[in-house]
Amino acid sequence: MARIRTALLPPVLAILFAAALCAVALVISGASPLTALGAMVGQVGQGTTAVDIINSAAIYYIVALAAAIGFQMKLFNIGIEGQYRLAACVAAIVGGALVLPPVVHTTVIILTGVLVGAVWAGIPALLKAYRGVSEVISTIMLNAVSLGLIAFLIRPDSFGVLQGNNISTAPIEPSGQFPGIPTGAGTIFGMVFVAAALGLGYWFLLNRTRFGFELTASGESPTAATAGGVNAKRMVIIALVLSGAVAGLAGLPEVLGRDFAYTLTSPQGYGFTGLAVALLGRNNPVGIAFGAVLWAFLDKSALALDNVGVPRDIVLIMQGSVVLSVVVAYEIVRRYELAAEQRRVASQLRGTTTPQKEPVA
Repeated sequence: MARIRTALLPPVLAILFAAALCAVALVISGASPLTALGAMVGQVGQGTTAVDIINSAAIYYIVALAAAIGFQMKLFNIGIEGQYRLAACVAAIVGGALVLPPVVHTTVIILTGVLVGAVWAGIPALLKAYRGVSEVISTIMLNAVSLGLIAFLIRPDSFGVLQGNNISTAPIEPSGQFPGIPTGAGTIFGMVFVAAALGLGYWFLLNRTRFGFELTASGESPTAATAGGVNAKRMVIIALVLSGAVAGLAGLPEVLGRDFAYTLTSPQGYGFTGLAVALLGRNNPVGIAFGAVLWAFLDKSALALDNVGVPRDIVLIMQGSVVLSVVVAYEIVRRYELAAEQRRVASQLRGTTTPQKEPVA
């Protein structure tokens, strides 16, 4: 019963708290919460919104899994933004330069993205493990470096191709593209299934392998893990490199399924969104999936708010409220469960302690 309460109570409290905050914000802005919600829900059935939500949720899910791997070790990989963008750029360059058989071509592009993401994350991993440099500082700095490197790589005199007013990498041939699922409302990225496979792999890694146990144990107590024979430096390096490898896949659904090239105007900001979604899902693959869908829904259905006279920026308040509510709710429930456990232990100790009889004279 206690485990069920711990699992269900925090998200329920978070939803109620977030709904209350969003309702207050809407009322202050002069709009009706019910009208705004109805418009957003109705937008899902309009045009390509439903497909856009699925595609965006897949990308958010991949990025959030990358963040969650770091969170398991109490590592804050803010460099996911630079890792996935640099990986997408280099993968697009490789994909545009090669002509291979269909499956092989796509596989080479994907492996290139994974390798670049892992290598880029390996830099702060080594700095953290052997020099004690905070991964927060090093990854933030590397984000800026990656942007400059991308700008250099896609210059017309490097690997870039000038197309109108935009610069992109050379287009990827159909043999390297990842086929999607055509629907009446658009095409669902084929890499949606890759995202689902990553979620299953993440669950299996954490719950069914020794490495997953060591990863979690090292995050909970590095000292105890080291005493148990776990190499702390090795776990830091593996966790960040693995996080970067997964992050390297985040930009590929759009590169391989829609744009077939990387441009200076390619979408950005997924890395920071992934951090929020990972927090929202509490590093659980199922929770992250729900968080990714919710975040994508808020992003894509916000278009309908303009039609009912509600500022679209209210969605940012909604998203921030959801993350804040989840953090607060889980902390409240954690403290409640801790206090309840302390009371149970104290009660048991009182029950097992019997007063000693005084000796008879």
